[in-house]
Formats: sequence, structure tokens, C-alpha cells
Amino acid sequence: MTELNTVKPEESGKVALTKSDRQKVWWRSQFLQGSWNYERMQNLGWAYSLIPAIKKLYTKKEDQAAALQRHLEFFNTHPYVAAPIMGVTLALEEEKANGTEIEDAAIQGVKIGMMGPLAGIGDPVFWFTVRPILGALGASLAASGNIAGPLIFFIGWNLIRMAFLWYTQELGYRAGSEITKDMSGGILKDITKGASILGMFILAVLVERWVSIVFTVNLPGKILSEGAYIKWPKGAVNGEQLKTILGQVQEGLSFDKIQVDTLQGQLNSLIPGLMGLLLTFFCMWLLKKKVSPITIIIGLFIVGIIASYFSIM
Repeated sequence: MTELNTVKPEESGKVALTKSDRQKVWWRSQFLQGSWNYERMQNLGWAYSLIPAIKKLYTKKEDQAAALQRHLEFFNTHPYVAAPIMGVTLALEEEKANGTEIEDAAIQGVKIGMMGPLAGIGDPVFWFTVRPILGALGASLAASGNIAGPLIFFIGWNLIRMAFLWYTQELGYRAGSEITKDMSGGILKDITKGASILGMFILAVLVERWVSIVFTVNLPGKILSEGAYIKWPKGAVNGEQLKTILGQVQEGLSFDKIQVDTLQGQLNSLIPGLMGLLLTFFCMWLLKKKVSPITIIIGLFIVGIIASYFSIM
């Protein structure tokens, strides 16, 4: 762990981020979600965290403004696993400030490529493992009147959280430095491409899980042939008839002579989740056309309300 605290030797005429500079970024990253928004998610907290490094690396105001502008793009991941991405970004910005040819799109590509896969790690590790364990320990002590319960939870949680943020940021910083040593070999390009491919796989999983469109439109029913549906007896049902009916239900016979069909049922039989995927592609197309995410969100709300009112969805 001692290697993480060493300072990269500054080469002649080159600027380098010291441990103190990186600690300032680490401290500010505690407030990553302090200004979360629906358009670009954590971008304001991300840019705020990088300000000390940007001021150190770039002396000209226009260069500082350009660096800040490229880090105001969309960013969103689990707030704790953002630290290694922050570290890699610091290394890339350091190399860029020292004259290495690194395009803004490459830096943003690395951020986007890493934030998706890492986001899936944060929830199970922190929200579903570490926090419940500490909470259960603290609650058991607090229930018996021991003041150490809440103290253990509060202090333990923050020590684990802040230590993880610092050391993973440093790991990302070291890894980022190695990446930028061979720009001519296309290492950064390969990593960006690989991370983007992995991010697309994660995106596909999230689309199937979170994007849901259910149509409530009924289609003309199908009249079933005799023997495909249950013939309900007239009057009271005796025990023997009930036994027969239950057997028919287990055999899969329809309750009614007319089988109800729905638009959603037809779509599900074709490709489950098709409409959610098409909606995602449509939103991506709108974003490519420079339509504001806020406009898209409001439009989806309006369409959803109208469709619900007319019993379409």
C-alpha cells in the first residue's frame, strides 16, 4: 500500500500532480452527488472534484475553461466506484497538460466505458453487503442501550468508504499513468474500445430490466373449438363436477369459449422487450440530433399520460 502514497517524479519542464493535489480531489469527490441533475447526472460534482487538479495542470484561463467544459459532459455511476475512474482521468489530464496528444473524446470515452461496468459493482458491495453488516452490528448494540452502536456504524462506515475512495483513486491514477506511456501503440484506443463494448453489454441488460412498455389494447378474440375450453355446468356445481373442472384447468383448457388476445401478448410472443428496445434507440437518435435530455423526459411524460388516458398503455 505504500507505493500508492509515493509521488511521481516530476520531469524537467513538466507539471505533475502531487499527493496533496490528489488528496484535494479525493476530498471533493465526497460531494460527487451534491448537485445531481436529471440531464447529466453527476457531471457537476465530477467537475467540482477535478477543479484543484485543473488549476494545477493548466495555468491559462482558456485551458482551464476547456478542461472544465469537457468534464461537464454526462457522467453517472455508483458514487464510490467513481474513484478509480477519477484516478485514470487525473493521469490522462496530467499527460495532456504535458503535451501528449490525447483527444477530449478519448478522455470522455474512458469515463463512459468504465462507469457502466463499475456501477454494477458498487450496489452489491456497499449497499447490500458492507452497509447492512455494519447496520446490523450497530443496531444490535443500540437495541441494548449501548451508545457504541450508532458510533460503530457511523465511524466504521465512513472509514471504509473514505479509505476505499482514496486507495482506488490512487490505483486508477497509477493505471492511467501506465496507459499513457505508449500512446503511439494505441493502448488508450484499445482500452476505450473495449470499455465501450463492455458498456454496451451492460446497457442492453439495463434496457431489458428498466425500460418497460405495456400496451393495454385488446385485439379481436379467437373463438375456440369445442374441447379447448371448459363447459361450465348450469346451476350449482357438485363435488364431481368441480373435480372435473379442476382437471380441465390443469390440462390447460381455456375458461371461456372466446380467447382474449392483446397487442402486448402478440408483441411478447414475437420478441419480449421489443418496444422498450425501440424506445431506447429512439431516445439515442434524439440525443444524437442534439435534443435536450430534459425535453425527451418531459415528452415521455406527456406521451405516457395521453396513452394512459386513452387506455393505450
